[in-house]
Amino acid sequence: MARKVQFQHKTNGNGNGNGNAIKKRTGSSSSSNESASNPGSPVRTKNDMKGLSAEQQPQVPQNEYEKKKQTFIVRATWSLAMIGGFSLAMFGGHIYVLFIITAIQIISYKEVINIAQVPTKQQNLPLTRSLNWYFLGISMYFLYGESVIYYFKHILLVDKVLLPFTTHHRFISFMMYIFGFVFFVASLKKGHYKFQFTQFAWTHMALYFIVLQAHFMMNNVFEGMIWMFLPSSLVITNDIFAYICGITFGRTQLIKISPKKTVEGFVGAWICTIAFGFIMTNILMRYKYFICPVTDLGANVWTGLDCVPNPVFISHPYQLPSWTGFSRTFWIAPIQGHIMAFATFASLIAPFGGFFASGLKRTFNIKDFGDSIPGHGGMTDRMDCQFIMALFSYMYYQSFIAVYKTSVGSVIESAIVGLTVEEQLEVVRGLSKYLYNQGALTEKVRLPRHIA
Repeated sequence: MARKVQFQHKTNGNGNGNGNAIKKRTGSSSSSNESASNPGSPVRTKNDMKGLSAEQQPQVPQNEYEKKKQTFIVRATWSLAMIGGFSLAMFGGHIYVLFIITAIQIISYKEVINIAQVPTKQQNLPLTRSLNWYFLGISMYFLYGESVIYYFKHILLVDKVLLPFTTHHRFISFMMYIFGFVFFVASLKKGHYKFQFTQFAWTHMALYFIVLQAHFMMNNVFEGMIWMFLPSSLVITNDIFAYICGITFGRTQLIKISPKKTVEGFVGAWICTIAFGFIMTNILMRYKYFICPVTDLGANVWTGLDCVPNPVFISHPYQLPSWTGFSRTFWIAPIQGHIMAFATFASLIAPFGGFFASGLKRTFNIKDFGDSIPGHGGMTDRMDCQFIMALFSYMYYQSFIAVYKTSVGSVIESAIVGLTVEEQLEVVRGLSKYLYNQGALTEKVRLPRHIA
């Protein structure tokens, strides 16, 4: 007579008694033999697997090579997509590049702000997050306004509606900030002071490191596409060659906060970035679309831009000394000397923006700032070096490259702000007389002598 065998049923996470399906189907003798031959590794047949749900299926470790391959494919695909999208925007016109910078700025700010969020506390302080976005809004209003007024004052100052906002822009921005400051102080709640002041300080840090530096990236676009595109490409090139040189020659650790960075990769990337900078500069300086300041936001690569090139782009002959034994003359533009400074900063200083971000992530025990870009992490993970590079590019350009001369906007601003109406009319009469004598006008402009 067959002996009845009872099994102790265990329930899975869903409360179903399927845990012993394998025991019912497997003979006791075979089980003991398999256990003896391979202890701790129960063998399951295909028939056994049919009785298990997807959650109960045994997890087969994925090959490490396959994991890296999949990660590489995703990362490379999104890298090419971002490069392609940015290239289309760049050739489509400056306005599209400005939109991309704005989107990067907002996404990066959101990622950094989210790091310090404590949802349980914000339930009791619903205005905290609103203040974060309010300070972002007024910061963008102030910085965008500064840029637009500086580069397009000849348009804004002659418009009756925009004139008050243009002449009083800084005061309006200041009062908007003060309103937010007062609102923050009024919202302080007993028992939450430390959290609220931490959020206030964290918000201003994000505004400084992200919004302010992104503003200078935007100014670089207005000065000429090359001053935004070239520094950004130098940072990307340096990052690529640092990885290649690091895995090829890397032996000595560079900095503890980023263990994978090596001295060999650091130096190798520097040399490669300088070489890339010389080649790319020689290409871009030939096209006015890249080197001309923006005068028309509707311009694109097909309509083009026209300007008198900055002297830094004009090549000059250089004769090698006679003692070298070569009599060849080289034509070199000053920008090709300046690019060494750009490439050096992109290689030796800008990476510390990445090290700073790495330290910040380790402080909060997170791997990435977000997951907005598959395979890359968050937007901030890709822009941590770009922001500081943009600030350097603007400061270097204004200090050593920019040519300062009187502009139409500056003259109009001086006349509107510093002269009375009668004096402004006198300027117009004087200019009309001069232009008439030069043949630029067919008749003199007649204006009243006195204004009631």
